[in-house]
Amino acid sequence: MNKFSKFKYEAGIDEAGRGSLAGPVTAAAVILEKDFKNKDLNDSKKLSPKKRLKLKKYIEKNALAYSVAFVNSSHIDKNNILNSTFKAMHMSLESLDIEPDFILVDGNLFKPYRDLKYKCIVKGDQQYKNIAAASILAKTYRDEYMSNLHLKFPEYDWINNKGYGTKYHIDMIKKFGRTKYHRKSFQIKSNQQILKLN
Repeated sequence: MNKFSKFKYEAGIDEAGRGSLAGPVTAAAVILEKDFKNKDLNDSKKLSPKKRLKLKKYIEKNALAYSVAFVNSSHIDKNNILNSTFKAMHMSLESLDIEPDFILVDGNLFKPYRDLKYKCIVKGDQQYKNIAAASILAKTYRDEYMSNLHLKFPEYDWINNKGYGTKYHIDMIKKFGRTKYHRKSFQIKSNQQILKLN
């Protein structure tokens, strides 16, 4: 389905990077036409990187409005990941060229934005095209961000793990320590030990 509500401008929102050990949490908001069509549009995690990039271009060309926002690791450490996710979502909504009438959120938690009505949908990116489009933009923009960071810090292999806690990434944190892009407030359980990022 394209939309949940009968409002004219319904914004679907989703995030990427909430559970990673390094890099920003990224949110995207997308408003689509009522009759928007694309059979490949689905949860970004179920698509190949090549397909995601192709859909990214299609969404950017055909959406009524879209926006992507990043909240960095220092903000996450100060305000926790949940509040930082809400901040990224609000920033993406604020930056839309069209003021939404209604917000459709992937997941089960959201902090109210202004006085707009909203609905949280668990696995909404598999049910609604506006959330699926937001999922794809959040994922592709964040992946590009982490791939660019990889050029500065190749030892952590961010081009492949995108900041998530792979065994290799954790081993490299132990070997080289953390960067300013790592989340100091996150703890890693590895081999029955907890590695604090500080």
